[in-house]
Amino acid sequence: MPSLKALRSRIKSVKNTRQITKTMKMVAAAKVRRARMAVENARPYAARLSGILGTIAAGADDSAPLLLTGRPVVKNVCLIVCGSDRGLAGGLNSNLLKAANSWLETRQAAGQNVSLIAVGRKIEAGLKSAHPAKLVRSYTDMGRNVEFAHAQTIAQAVLAEFETGTFDEVHLMSSKLITMLTQQPEVSQLIPFAKPVMESGNAVSAPEFEPDEDTVLTHLLPLNLNMQVFTALLESAASEQAARMSAMDSATRNAGEMIQRLTVQYNRSRQAAITTELIEIIAGAEAL
Repeated sequence: MPSLKALRSRIKSVKNTRQITKTMKMVAAAKVRRARMAVENARPYAARLSGILGTIAAGADDSAPLLLTGRPVVKNVCLIVCGSDRGLAGGLNSNLLKAANSWLETRQAAGQNVSLIAVGRKIEAGLKSAHPAKLVRSYTDMGRNVEFAHAQTIAQAVLAEFETGTFDEVHLMSSKLITMLTQQPEVSQLIPFAKPVMESGNAVSAPEFEPDEDTVLTHLLPLNLNMQVFTALLESAASEQAARMSAMDSATRNAGEMIQRLTVQYNRSRQAAITTELIEIIAGAEAL
Protein backbone atom coordinates (compact mmCIF):
# COMPACT_ATOMS: atom_id res chain seq x y z
CA MET A 1 0.00 0.00 0.00
CA PRO A 2 1.41 3.45 -0.85
CA SER A 3 2.57 5.61 2.04
CA LEU A 4 0.66 8.69 3.17
CA LYS A 5 3.37 10.92 1.75
CA ALA A 6 3.15 9.22 -1.66
CA LEU A 7 -0.64 9.55 -1.68
CA ARG A 8 -0.46 13.26 -0.78
CA SER A 9 2.07 13.81 -3.55
CA ARG A 10 -0.08 11.99 -6.08
CA ILE A 11 -3.23 13.91 -5.11
CA LYS A 12 -1.36 17.19 -5.50
CA SER A 13 -0.05 16.10 -8.90
CA VAL A 14 -3.51 15.12 -10.17
CA LYS A 15 -4.95 18.43 -8.91
CA ASN A 16 -2.32 20.32 -10.88
CA THR A 17 -3.11 18.26 -13.97
CA ARG A 18 -6.83 18.95 -13.53
CA GLN A 19 -6.14 22.67 -13.37
CA ILE A 20 -4.18 22.47 -16.64
CA THR A 21 -6.84 20.47 -18.47
CA LYS A 22 -9.58 22.78 -17.18
CA THR A 23 -7.67 25.80 -18.48
CA MET A 24 -7.07 24.14 -21.85
CA LYS A 25 -10.78 23.36 -22.10
CA MET A 26 -11.67 27.01 -21.48
CA VAL A 27 -9.14 28.21 -24.07
CA ALA A 28 -10.42 25.71 -26.66
CA ALA A 29 -14.03 26.74 -25.94
CA ALA A 30 -13.14 30.37 -26.64
CA LYS A 31 -11.28 29.52 -29.83
CA VAL A 32 -13.87 27.10 -31.20
CA ARG A 33 -16.55 29.81 -31.24
CA ARG A 34 -14.49 31.98 -33.59
CA ALA A 35 -13.42 29.00 -35.67
CA ARG A 36 -16.99 27.75 -36.04
CA MET A 37 -18.18 31.21 -37.05
CA ALA A 38 -15.47 31.36 -39.73
CA VAL A 39 -16.56 27.97 -41.09
CA GLU A 40 -20.23 28.94 -41.17
CA ASN A 41 -19.36 32.15 -43.01
CA ALA A 42 -17.25 30.33 -45.61
CA ARG A 43 -19.61 27.43 -46.36
CA PRO A 44 -22.33 29.40 -48.26
CA TYR A 45 -19.77 31.10 -50.51
CA ALA A 46 -18.02 27.81 -51.29
CA ALA A 47 -21.34 26.06 -51.95
CA ARG A 48 -22.56 28.83 -54.26
CA LEU A 49 -19.27 28.85 -56.17
CA SER A 50 -19.39 25.08 -56.64
CA GLY A 51 -23.01 25.37 -57.75
CA ILE A 52 -22.15 27.86 -60.50
CA LEU A 53 -19.30 25.69 -61.73
CA GLY A 54 -21.54 22.64 -61.57
CA THR A 55 -24.08 24.36 -63.80
CA ILE A 56 -21.38 25.10 -66.39
CA ALA A 57 -19.80 21.66 -66.05
CA ALA A 58 -23.12 19.90 -66.68
CA GLY A 59 -23.16 21.22 -70.24
CA ALA A 60 -19.40 21.20 -70.91
CA ASP A 61 -17.94 19.28 -73.85
CA ASP A 62 -14.47 17.96 -74.68
CA SER A 63 -13.24 21.46 -75.58
CA ALA A 64 -13.58 22.60 -71.95
CA PRO A 65 -10.40 23.23 -69.89
CA LEU A 66 -8.50 20.20 -68.63
CA LEU A 67 -9.12 21.37 -65.08
CA LEU A 68 -12.82 20.71 -65.72
CA THR A 69 -12.79 17.63 -67.95
CA GLY A 70 -9.83 15.76 -66.45
CA ARG A 71 -7.64 13.17 -68.12
CA PRO A 72 -9.18 10.05 -69.68
CA VAL A 73 -6.79 7.72 -67.83
CA VAL A 74 -6.11 8.25 -64.11
CA LYS A 75 -2.87 6.64 -63.00
CA ASN A 76 -1.23 9.02 -60.52
CA VAL A 77 -3.38 10.43 -57.73
CA CYS A 78 -2.61 12.70 -54.80
CA LEU A 79 -4.32 12.98 -51.42
CA ILE A 80 -3.98 16.12 -49.29
CA VAL A 81 -4.67 15.31 -45.62
CA CYS A 82 -5.45 18.29 -43.38
CA GLY A 83 -4.89 17.69 -39.67
CA SER A 84 -3.57 19.58 -36.67
CA ASP A 85 -0.15 20.80 -35.58
CA ARG A 86 -0.78 20.08 -31.90
CA GLY A 87 -1.96 17.04 -30.02
CA LEU A 88 -4.35 16.60 -27.08
CA ALA A 89 -7.28 16.64 -29.50
CA GLY A 90 -8.80 13.24 -28.78
CA GLY A 91 -9.04 10.91 -31.77
CA LEU A 92 -9.08 13.66 -34.40
CA ASN A 93 -5.76 12.89 -36.05
CA SER A 94 -5.94 9.12 -35.53
CA ASN A 95 -9.33 9.01 -37.27
CA LEU A 96 -7.91 11.02 -40.16
CA LEU A 97 -4.96 8.64 -40.46
CA LYS A 98 -7.26 5.61 -40.47
CA ALA A 99 -9.43 7.17 -43.18
CA ALA A 100 -6.35 8.09 -45.22
CA ASN A 101 -4.94 4.55 -44.95
CA SER A 102 -8.27 3.06 -46.05
CA TRP A 103 -8.48 5.45 -49.01
CA LEU A 104 -4.88 4.70 -50.00
CA GLU A 105 -5.45 0.92 -49.90
CA THR A 106 -8.53 1.26 -52.08
CA ARG A 107 -6.66 3.30 -54.68
CA GLN A 108 -3.67 0.99 -54.69
CA ALA A 109 -5.96 -1.99 -55.16
CA ALA A 110 -7.26 -0.23 -58.29
CA GLY A 111 -3.69 -0.05 -59.64
CA GLN A 112 -3.12 3.66 -59.05
CA ASN A 113 0.03 5.33 -57.76
CA VAL A 114 -0.74 7.40 -54.66
CA SER A 115 1.18 10.42 -53.36
CA LEU A 116 0.44 12.07 -50.02
CA ILE A 117 0.65 15.70 -48.88
CA ALA A 118 0.34 16.40 -45.15
CA VAL A 119 -1.01 19.59 -43.60
CA GLY A 120 -0.18 19.64 -39.88
CA ARG A 121 2.65 18.21 -37.78
CA LYS A 122 0.65 15.33 -36.32
CA ILE A 123 -0.56 14.17 -39.73
CA GLU A 124 2.95 14.58 -41.10
CA ALA A 125 4.37 12.37 -38.34
CA GLY A 126 1.68 9.72 -38.83
CA LEU A 127 2.02 9.55 -42.62
CA LYS A 128 5.82 9.64 -42.44
CA SER A 129 5.73 6.66 -40.09
CA ALA A 130 3.22 4.63 -42.13
CA HIS A 131 4.07 5.67 -45.71
CA PRO A 132 7.44 7.46 -45.81
CA ALA A 133 7.98 6.85 -49.53
CA LYS A 134 4.58 8.27 -50.50
CA LEU A 135 4.78 11.52 -48.50
CA VAL A 136 5.98 14.07 -51.05
CA ARG A 137 5.40 17.33 -49.18
CA SER A 138 4.08 18.75 -45.91
CA TYR A 139 2.82 22.07 -44.59
CA THR A 140 2.87 23.08 -40.92
CA ASP A 141 1.85 26.00 -38.70
CA MET A 142 -1.26 26.79 -40.76
CA GLY A 143 -3.96 25.80 -38.28
CA ARG A 144 -3.18 28.38 -35.58
CA ASN A 145 -4.24 31.32 -37.77
CA VAL A 146 -5.83 30.16 -41.03
CA GLU A 147 -5.37 32.61 -43.88
CA PHE A 148 -6.51 32.54 -47.49
CA ALA A 149 -2.85 32.83 -48.56
CA HIS A 150 -2.18 29.43 -46.98
CA ALA A 151 -4.88 27.87 -49.15
CA GLN A 152 -3.48 29.59 -52.25
CA THR A 153 -0.02 28.18 -51.55
CA ILE A 154 -1.31 24.60 -51.38
CA ALA A 155 -3.80 24.91 -54.26
CA GLN A 156 -1.39 26.55 -56.70
CA ALA A 157 1.31 23.97 -55.96
CA VAL A 158 -0.92 20.97 -56.74
CA LEU A 159 -2.43 22.78 -59.74
CA ALA A 160 1.03 23.23 -61.23
CA GLU A 161 1.76 19.52 -60.69
CA PHE A 162 -1.55 18.60 -62.32
CA GLU A 163 -0.79 20.75 -65.35
CA THR A 164 2.66 19.19 -65.77
CA GLY A 165 1.19 15.67 -65.56
CA THR A 166 2.67 14.74 -62.17
CA PHE A 167 -0.84 14.06 -60.84
CA ASP A 168 -3.92 13.03 -62.78
CA GLU A 169 -6.27 13.62 -59.83
CA VAL A 170 -5.98 15.46 -56.53
CA HIS A 171 -8.25 14.73 -53.57
CA LEU A 172 -8.65 16.61 -50.32
CA MET A 173 -9.33 15.06 -46.89
CA SER A 174 -10.16 16.96 -43.71
CA SER A 175 -12.30 16.66 -40.59
CA LYS A 176 -15.70 18.23 -41.09
CA LEU A 177 -17.28 19.83 -38.05
CA ILE A 178 -20.68 18.12 -37.72
CA THR A 179 -21.40 19.13 -34.12
CA MET A 180 -19.26 20.25 -31.21
CA LEU A 181 -18.92 16.57 -30.23
CA THR A 182 -18.69 15.03 -33.70
CA GLN A 183 -15.96 15.53 -36.29
CA GLN A 184 -16.02 13.28 -39.33
CA PRO A 185 -13.24 12.72 -41.92
CA GLU A 186 -14.43 13.74 -45.37
CA VAL A 187 -12.83 13.31 -48.81
CA SER A 188 -13.62 15.47 -51.83
CA GLN A 189 -12.15 15.62 -55.32
CA LEU A 190 -10.16 18.81 -55.74
CA ILE A 191 -8.73 18.42 -59.26
CA PRO A 192 -10.34 18.07 -61.76
CA PHE A 193 -13.61 19.69 -60.75
CA ALA A 194 -16.11 16.96 -59.87
CA LYS A 195 -19.14 17.27 -62.12
CA PRO A 196 -22.44 16.96 -60.24
CA VAL A 197 -24.68 13.99 -60.90
CA MET A 198 -27.79 15.21 -62.72
CA GLU A 199 -31.01 13.44 -61.81
CA SER A 200 -33.13 12.33 -64.72
CA GLY A 201 -36.38 14.20 -65.20
CA ASN A 202 -35.10 17.33 -63.42
CA ALA A 203 -33.96 19.33 -66.40
CA VAL A 204 -33.35 22.99 -65.65
CA SER A 205 -32.85 25.70 -68.23
CA ALA A 206 -29.18 26.64 -68.40
CA PRO A 207 -28.39 30.27 -67.49
CA GLU A 208 -26.41 32.51 -69.78
CA PHE A 209 -23.01 33.78 -68.70
CA GLU A 210 -21.33 37.03 -69.73
CA PRO A 211 -19.04 37.50 -71.49
CA ASP A 212 -18.93 33.71 -72.12
CA GLU A 213 -18.54 30.41 -70.27
CA ASP A 214 -14.84 30.00 -71.13
CA THR A 215 -13.98 33.35 -69.55
CA VAL A 216 -16.03 32.51 -66.47
CA LEU A 217 -14.31 29.14 -66.14
CA THR A 218 -10.87 30.70 -66.52
CA HIS A 219 -11.50 32.87 -63.47
CA LEU A 220 -13.68 30.61 -61.34
CA LEU A 221 -11.86 27.28 -61.57
CA PRO A 222 -8.65 28.48 -59.83
CA LEU A 223 -10.74 30.46 -57.35
CA ASN A 224 -12.76 27.33 -56.57
CA LEU A 225 -9.55 25.40 -55.86
CA ASN A 226 -8.38 28.04 -53.43
CA MET A 227 -11.78 28.20 -51.77
CA GLN A 228 -12.07 24.44 -51.35
CA VAL A 229 -8.67 24.25 -49.67
CA PHE A 230 -9.43 27.32 -47.54
CA THR A 231 -12.74 25.81 -46.38
CA ALA A 232 -10.98 22.52 -45.56
CA LEU A 233 -8.40 24.38 -43.46
CA LEU A 234 -11.15 26.23 -41.60
CA GLU A 235 -13.06 22.99 -41.02
CA SER A 236 -9.90 21.32 -39.76
CA ALA A 237 -9.10 24.19 -37.38
CA ALA A 238 -12.65 24.24 -35.98
CA SER A 239 -12.67 20.44 -35.61
CA GLU A 240 -9.34 20.57 -33.76
CA GLN A 241 -10.61 23.06 -31.17
CA ALA A 242 -13.91 21.20 -30.73
CA ALA A 243 -12.10 17.87 -30.30
CA ARG A 244 -9.63 19.42 -27.83
CA MET A 245 -12.44 20.99 -25.81
CA SER A 246 -14.21 17.62 -25.58
CA ALA A 247 -10.99 15.76 -24.74
CA MET A 248 -9.98 18.24 -22.03
CA ASP A 249 -13.49 18.13 -20.55
CA SER A 250 -13.24 14.34 -20.27
CA ALA A 251 -9.73 14.62 -18.82
CA THR A 252 -10.92 17.13 -16.22
CA ARG A 253 -13.77 14.86 -15.13
CA ASN A 254 -11.47 11.83 -14.97
CA ALA A 255 -8.98 13.79 -12.89
CA GLY A 256 -11.76 14.76 -10.46
CA GLU A 257 -12.83 11.14 -10.10
CA MET A 258 -9.22 10.07 -9.54
CA ILE A 259 -8.80 12.72 -6.83
CA GLN A 260 -11.89 11.39 -5.07
CA ARG A 261 -10.60 7.82 -5.16
CA LEU A 262 -7.14 8.86 -3.96
CA THR A 263 -8.66 10.97 -1.18
CA VAL A 264 -10.71 8.01 0.05
CA GLN A 265 -7.63 5.80 -0.08
CA TYR A 266 -5.59 8.43 1.78
CA ASN A 267 -8.24 8.79 4.53
CA ARG A 268 -8.46 5.04 4.97
CA SER A 269 -4.68 4.72 5.18
CA ARG A 270 -4.52 7.58 7.68
CA GLN A 271 -7.29 6.04 9.80
CA ALA A 272 -5.55 2.68 9.67
CA ALA A 273 -2.29 4.29 10.83
CA ILE A 274 -4.06 6.08 13.68
CA THR A 275 -5.83 2.87 14.73
CA THR A 276 -2.52 0.99 14.72
CA GLU A 277 -0.91 3.66 16.91
CA LEU A 278 -3.82 3.56 19.36
CA ILE A 279 -3.63 -0.23 19.59
CA GLU A 280 0.11 -0.02 20.29
CA ILE A 281 -0.42 2.61 23.00
CA ILE A 282 -3.18 0.59 24.68
CA ALA A 283 -1.11 -2.61 24.49
CA GLY A 284 1.85 -0.82 26.01
CA ALA A 285 -0.28 0.63 28.83
CA GLU A 286 -1.74 -2.80 29.62
CA ALA A 287 1.74 -4.30 29.71
CA LEU A 288 2.81 -1.75 32.32
